[in-house]
Amino acid sequence: MNRRTLCLTILAAGLLGAAVPATAAGAPIQPGVMTNSPSGQCTSNFVFRDRKATFIGQAAHCTGRGSPTQSNGCETDSFPLGTKVEIDGATQPGKLAYSSWLTMQKVGETDRNACEYNDFALIRIARRDVSRVDPSVQGFGGPTGVGSSSAMLGDSVFAYGNSSLRGGSTLLSPKQGIVLGSEGDGWSRTVLTVTPGIPGDSGSGLVSASGKAIGVISTLELLPRAATNGVSDLSRALGYAHQNTSLDKLRLVPGTKRFRPSLVDAILGR
Repeated sequence: MNRRTLCLTILAAGLLGAAVPATAAGAPIQPGVMTNSPSGQCTSNFVFRDRKATFIGQAAHCTGRGSPTQSNGCETDSFPLGTKVEIDGATQPGKLAYSSWLTMQKVGETDRNACEYNDFALIRIARRDVSRVDPSVQGFGGPTGVGSSSAMLGDSVFAYGNSSLRGGSTLLSPKQGIVLGSEGDGWSRTVLTVTPGIPGDSGSGLVSASGKAIGVISTLELLPRAATNGVSDLSRALGYAHQNTSLDKLRLVPGTKRFRPSLVDAILGR
């Protein structure tokens, strides 16, 4: 049976890395905050830095111009680099600094698995907002680093979605689930969580049971496994950015809060 997906998009910064740490515990810009671009609302995943700037991650399709069913990043039109993206907790918009979709189109990518599943973007946080960044994942803490591509069938995973469809309630934002399998020669995992990611949760970061950042929620699968999510592999997405852009020094910023793999604690906020 053909796999059909619904991209979780609602259609509706410049700081030197060594100067000020992007680690302000309790600051309002955290993995899991909402982002809003001309394409609609999504959820951020993790905080990253290179030698010059601080970024927050989201899914590449969150700045795509295509329909919700268009998930091939090598074929779907996207907004350009520099596009302004609103970030909850920031005093001014960030700017699209990297898109795997735009990069794959630029280099003429022919790997169909990369085209379908490499769904990762970076929003450069404005200089004045870097002090407002806490890299800890909402609800769970961490991440403790970037995980490998080895999380497989039955492994526990955690995520925090922030869809505006929940009307401001965060009770169902924390999620725990399991890996059901992999797709695209390791470029993607299929994950079942309680509750599943919904439109607007796109871009959420997936964390392993050891607190490693392993993926970016990209799609909601309708068939054959309803209400599961397709998750782009983060280590591969970062590797692609390293190999094909000047972001060769890009790295994930670990959380300031200890990772706690407890859904109950995350829901209760303790």
